[in-house]
Amino acid sequence: MTTEPTNLARLSMSLPAELFHQLDMMVEERGLPSRSQLISELIRHALAEHEALTRPEDMLAGTITLVYRGNRGRVRQQLSETQTDYLKEVISSQHVFLEDDQSLEVLLVQGPATRLKELCDALRSIRGVQQLQLVTTTALLPPLHELEGGEDAGAYAGTRSGGAL
Repeated sequence: MTTEPTNLARLSMSLPAELFHQLDMMVEERGLPSRSQLISELIRHALAEHEALTRPEDMLAGTITLVYRGNRGRVRQQLSETQTDYLKEVISSQHVFLEDDQSLEVLLVQGPATRLKELCDALRSIRGVQQLQLVTTTALLPPLHELEGGEDAGAYAGTRSGGAL
């Protein structure tokens, strides 16, 4: 008799021996309790990426991680202006200075997949941006504000309609 919860499904797969060995090493290095946990994480990431490509109007939340050179002046100004152009999608940002005149910036974002892709493309086009990665999830931020009567005011961050908040 099995003791597995009913909301789990079994998956059996065959892998080349070297790939299987690398998978086990990754599980061990991350300190995970099982291969299943790692494979579930990898599948969730692949599904979120797939959704962003196949359902461009779906709402996604995530982070954009940037590494750029040039801590003063033009680069930071252009990054700031671009984020302002996408004010509905950029929820917050965190900036730290790195070595050798480099900076690391992480943006918390939410919006339609197409808008997040446009934002990434706009940021990539700024001279000085060396690395950029978008990581998304289909889970969204909870409603930020409610109107009287319980109606959502823009419901979710990134879905607000025009005007100041």
